Amino acid sequence: MSSRPVPTTTLPSHRDVRSETADIPLPADPLYRVSLVIPVYRGARTLPTLMAEIEPLTVERRTPEGLRFVICEVLLVHDCGPDESDRTIEAQAETFAFVRPVWLSRNYGQHAATLAGMASAVGDWVATIDEDGQQDPVDIATLLDHGVRGRLQLVYARPVNPPPHGAMRNAFSRTAKAITSRVLANDQIGRFNSFRLVDGEIARTLAAYCGNGVYLDVGLFWITGRIGHAPIRLRNEMDRPSGYSYFRLLGHFWNLVLTTGTRPLRLITLLGMSSMALAVAIGLYAMYGHFTGRIPVQGWASLLIVVAFFSGSILMALGVIAEYLAVTMGIVMGKPLYVVSTRPTRPAHRP
Repeated sequence: MSSRPVPTTTLPSHRDVRSETADIPLPADPLYRVSLVIPVYRGARTLPTLMAEIEPLTVERRTPEGLRFVICEVLLVHDCGPDESDRTIEAQAETFAFVRPVWLSRNYGQHAATLAGMASAVGDWVATIDEDGQQDPVDIATLLDHGVRGRLQLVYARPVNPPPHGAMRNAFSRTAKAITSRVLANDQIGRFNSFRLVDGEIARTLAAYCGNGVYLDVGLFWITGRIGHAPIRLRNEMDRPSGYSYFRLLGHFWNLVLTTGTRPLRLITLLGMSSMALAVAIGLYAMYGHFTGRIPVQGWASLLIVVAFFSGSILMALGVIAEYLAVTMGIVMGKPLYVVSTRPTRPAHRP
């Protein structure tokens, strides 16, 4: 009796699949789609002008180095400011088809609003700019050239001129960035900017898992390895009051320090060791003077200085540790970074 051979089906190996897909030509001149995220707090006066500047970029055009790109959407994230930004956003959404409003349930801050926009973005790249007109949307093309040419994941704008703020605020900003770079041993930390271009997948991934209290740029540094900076020129702000007081800027700086890592805790340890060494040195000096020079040790002044010094060191250490515990507690308890609603949240005094 003869048996007929059983037909078999052979699946292609990984090598076969790779060789087949390698034959598919990649586009020689791809079109890069950019989602633009704008957190809006006090944008009632500035948004119409800014949207008029962005509109030409929503039609396909070329970067200075010849790349094809288009702004496929503009996400206006309403962060529940004190003006009528909500109505302005509604008007812009009715005027321009590329505008997508994102309504937050309350004010969460600029970084949370930016992450809310990133979570809804669909572009190959995600750009973020401020609402005050200080950054020119046309410069997105320059950031894209740097990102594509350098195969970067994150591109920051590097202003070539001083920010259009007061001399005192600019000095404080430079000092804070210098302290952050040196204390946290990360030079990149001190060169971030709110005008940035992020790989779309990275932006959406960060928005999906970033917890409450995490500084946006710190989160980006966690998951990006190729970071670059593109030179741009800042403009003067439009007619709007600044939403940042010195107190709020100080809060941003402190949040940056807390979420960057545990290096400040190590500095506290070094401070404690230095304090102990200083106490031993003071004690040895007092004993040396007493036994060699017959110098009476009065006690009260030196005791008061030592107690005040060590008490301040202990309180400062406990304060920093408590801040870390507060950030950790907010994350563990599941405090949301932001909540998106289906309609704008209006102030209580307005219908």
